[in-house]
Amino acid sequence: MRRKKQFAVLNPATKTRFEIGINLKGQEPTEKLEAEKPNSMCSHKIKIADINKIDTEIINWIKTAYEKAG
Repeated sequence: MRRKKQFAVLNPATKTRFEIGINLKGQEPTEKLEAEKPNSMCSHKIKIADINKIDTEIINWIKTAYEKAG
């Protein structure tokens, strides 16, 4: 699927963890949705160490970023 802007990126962080970077400018951080450094490509990141920890909250953040990307 293509959007007008990139809305998410998946990066390996360590051997046991990866990070999902998403663009949700203006969104307040939460326990799972951490604010990223200013001027990064993504405004927030989600750290994932276990695939079973991907829940509806995380899926909803990704869907929201997708919808906002146009």
